[in-house]
Parts: sequence; C-alpha cells; structure tokens
Amino acid sequence: MSSPSSLKDDTVVYTKEQREASLAKVARPLDGLTPLELRLRGIEYAWTRGLTSAEDRRAFELGAVLAQDPEHPQVDLQGLTEAERDYLRKEINNRWRQPKLMYIVIVICSICAAIQGMDETVINGAQLFFFPQFGIENHQQRQGITNGAPYLACALLGCWLTIPLNNFLGRRGVILFGAVLSIIACLWQAFVGTWWHMVIARLALGLAIGPMSATVPIFAAETTPPKIRGAFCMQWQMWTAFGILVGYCSDLMFFRVQDHFGIIGLKWRLMMASPLFPAIIVASAVLIAPESPRWLMQKDRHCAAYKALCRLRFCKVQAARDIFRMYVGLEEEKKLGVGIEQGSGIRAVGRKFGELISVSRNRRALYASELVMFMQQFCGINVIAYYSSVIFVDAGFSHVDALGSSAGFGAVNWIFAVPALFLIDKLGRRKLLLMTFPIMSLMLFYTGWSFLFTDTKVRVANVSAGIYLFCAVYSGGPGPVPFTYSAEAYPLAVRTYGMSLATATTWLFNFILSFTWPSLQKAFKPQGAFSWYAAWNLVGTALTFVLVRETKGKSLEELDQVFSTSTGAFFAERRRELSCSFQRRVLRRKVVSGPSGDSEGQEGNNEN
Repeated sequence: MSSPSSLKDDTVVYTKEQREASLAKVARPLDGLTPLELRLRGIEYAWTRGLTSAEDRRAFELGAVLAQDPEHPQVDLQGLTEAERDYLRKEINNRWRQPKLMYIVIVICSICAAIQGMDETVINGAQLFFFPQFGIENHQQRQGITNGAPYLACALLGCWLTIPLNNFLGRRGVILFGAVLSIIACLWQAFVGTWWHMVIARLALGLAIGPMSATVPIFAAETTPPKIRGAFCMQWQMWTAFGILVGYCSDLMFFRVQDHFGIIGLKWRLMMASPLFPAIIVASAVLIAPESPRWLMQKDRHCAAYKALCRLRFCKVQAARDIFRMYVGLEEEKKLGVGIEQGSGIRAVGRKFGELISVSRNRRALYASELVMFMQQFCGINVIAYYSSVIFVDAGFSHVDALGSSAGFGAVNWIFAVPALFLIDKLGRRKLLLMTFPIMSLMLFYTGWSFLFTDTKVRVANVSAGIYLFCAVYSGGPGPVPFTYSAEAYPLAVRTYGMSLATATTWLFNFILSFTWPSLQKAFKPQGAFSWYAAWNLVGTALTFVLVRETKGKSLEELDQVFSTSTGAFFAERRRELSCSFQRRVLRRKVVSGPSGDSEGQEGNNEN
C-alpha cells in the first residue's frame, strides 16, 4: 500500500492513488454522468448562483451536457437552435472565427506586449549618445546596470507585485496599473541628467513591466478557447517583437534630431520617451475588455464570470458550457486541496508557494516552466536585442548603419513570429523548442567566429547573416513558447504564483545577460561570448527533451492530467521515443512507436 502523500487540507490526507485519480477527474470531471443527470446539475448550478432567468437556466441545462466532452460537441443535442448548432460546428471547423470583443482583448494584450518591446530596444540606439554624455562609455559595469535596471526591478520586486495586485485589482486593473506607471517612467527617463538618475527611472519602469508581463499572458490564456489558446497567448511574443521593431525605428526616426531650446541630448530623450504612446492607448482602452472569467470564479463571483464569458462567446450555451466545466473542474481541485484559494495574508501566500514544490502536479509544471523561461534568456537573444547597435559597430558599421541593421533584426524577429502563430497549436510547444534550439546554437557559433574575418565587408556580411538567421529561428520557438507555456501550465489556485515566479526568472536572467555582456565580450572577445550562449542552446535541447511536457489543444483544467504523469513514467516514455527515433531515422528500421508525447498524460501512476 502506498504511503500517504504530503498533500493535505485541514482534515484529509490523500494517498498517491487517490490524488492521481482526483487529478484525472479534474481533466474529465463529468465522465460517467447520464444526460439527464447533467441537465439537472446544470439547472441546479444556475439556480444556486442566481442565474434564474428561463434563458440562463436553459443555457446551463444544455451547456452541462456539452461540457462532458467539449472536444466532440453534440451538435444534434435536443433543444439546441440551428444558430447554436452552427456556432458549435464552427468551433471545430473554423476556429479563428471569434466574437469581435475577443479580438479587442487580444489587441489590448498585443499593445501591452509592444510597450515592453519598445521599452527594451529604444535604449539600444539611445545608449550610443547618452553613454558619452554621462561619461560612462568606458565603464562596462555602469553600462550594464543602466541597461539592465528594469529587469533587475522586475525580478526582485515587479513580478512579485503581481500577486497582491491581481488579488485586489484583477487582471484588467493590473494592466491599467502597468500602463500608467509605464507612461510616468518613460517621461522620467527623458528628463534625467546623470547615469544614476537614468538607473532610478529605469528601475521604476521595471515595476511596470513586471506585473504586466506576468498578467497579460494569464489574461489571454483565461479568456480564449482551448483550440486557439496557444496562438492567442503567443501574441504576447509576436507583438513584443513588433514593439522591438518599432523601438529600433524610433531610434532611426530621432537619430538626426538636433539639440534645441537648450536641451542637450534631445534625440536620445525623444527615443527614451517614445514608448509612452502605446501605453496611453492601453490605459484608455483596457476597461472596455471584460474581466477574466476564471479570476471572477476564484473570487466566487459566478454570475459576473458568466456575464463576462457571454461577451467572449457567440451564444449563451457556449458560455454556460465553459463556465460549468470550469466550475466542476475547480470543485474537484478544491477536494484535492489545490483549488480555489483559501485564506489571505503572508501565511496563505507562503502556503501557495509551498504547493508549487509539495504538490507533484505543480512541481512538474514548475520544472518545465522555469526551464523554458530560463532558456528564453540564455539562448542569447536579448544580448542582440539590447546591444545590437554596439555589436554592429564593432563589426564595422557606422552608427546610422548599425541602427538600420538593428531595425532589420527587429523586422526579422517580428515577421518570423507569424508562422509560429499557426504552428504552436499544430506542432505543439515541445516540438518547436526541440526543432529550434540546435539551429540557434549553430547560428551563434557562426556569428561569433565570423568576427575573425579580416576583410570588413566579409565580416559585416557574415555577422549580419548569422544574427538574422538566429533571430528568425528564435521567433519560431523560444520566442513564443515560454510565456504561453507558463501561463497555461499551472492550475488556477497557484497560477498567479507560478507565473510570478516564471516572469521573475526570465527577468532575473535578462538582467544577468544585459549586465554581464559588455564585460563578457571584453574578456572573451565576440568569439568566446557568442560561443558561450551557443553552448547553452545545446543544453536547452537536452533539458527540453526530458522535462517539457506537451500542452497543445487541452483545456486549462485538462492539463492537470498531463502533469499528473509521474516523472519516472515520463522519462521512460522519452527514452522509448528517442530509441524509436534513432532506429527509424538512423538505422532505417521499421519501428512501431509507443504512445506519443500528446498521450503522455495517460500513463504512469508512480510518484516522483
């Protein structure tokens, strides 16, 4: 007999078998119920939650039946109108057809991402001018801390503000808070007079970036249907890439601005202030969007959650189906002790962070989420994003040509994010990472060793080619996957905590990259510096193979089943997968494969 697990609530201790069975039931909570039982449960839910109108009772009566198997909607269910049947068919056959408000939500989230992208890259060109003005052109540590200050603030404080801010303000309120603080910080950067004053202003900027970067992917994940969740969530990375491009273009736009009105460094001040314009748009538009239905459910505001989801679906039956399925899944989580949050204050926060480690399902999500967030930085992309102008100048470009080449890097980053929009839900998150990390490693080796060419034209051409190819591959894998994966991997009760830790991780290593690159390049030359990050891409390939589980096409509740597979069973399946692939592709043998990565949630009951 298995020993009791460490997971418990106030009165119950669960065995491993009970926990695994309960986690499986979270994914399929309505299995075994008859259509009549489902109809009665739907009506009961509507009555007890104050949804007493005949239209709402009908919606939940039918929605409860449809919630049993949303992957295969019963379009012939008695009681559905022809219009409702048509909407259900189009969920499968035309998944991109969504209500207008759904796209408005995505536009708002996308502009938030563009703000972050601009904040990251306007300094790329501005540093060419304010470093000499502030007398730090030969101080690598001061350059590093100036560039990396927002990311240090994100990692140490900004991301952790996500938890209390989300608790009290909701997802929309946090986005509004981040947009307003971004406006203030961007103006502040434009009026500084010393390098340390710039550091302080950029630390304030980090307090805006942190909560927004943790909240917006969650908001997108919690409002979109499962079939397109990956594509919609990856809008964060796609439009961050667009913001990066706009930031470089802003640098070019203001490059030839002369000082006027006694203002010294007017060009770089305009560069640093330019991200406030998209922030103004977000601050003005965010309250148009509905609050996250899952956040409202967490606050026991079921009526408000239903009304919010009605605005994001074509008909009430669809909204009732999703709300009812969400409700029964969360009820199963509550029985297991990982459901709706209980208590408040420091002890409750500590308990939730403890559950990230003590609950095996959460721990497996934590391993994978932290890995992909770490590798998004240590693949080396932001070395180029923050220092591309300096890198191109070192390769032989003039200042204006370096800024133009940086804009080209931004354009490649954005354009090649578009294919990933369609591939992330087709190929899956794990496969995209396994396909891209090895190629990125090769491109970084190529870029670094291209600096050895003595002919300037040859060196410039090869360095540019290596950087652009590296960026193109990044945009299809480590670019869109980490934020999407982290936003969906955790159950609702610890989702904010897990996402806060994930974004703190990515911003911490973002800071480490931006702070250490000037010294790293000086000590090891471009060849050694680029090779360092090339090697990390090979490490990322191996770790992704053994730690990252596939999440494509599953509801946020069904992912509990994916992460309930024991670590030992998952490793064993990966070994079989590698063996079959080697025999089939290298030895050219016909091999019958075991279960694929998509079915990995179906096997394994041992605790690891």
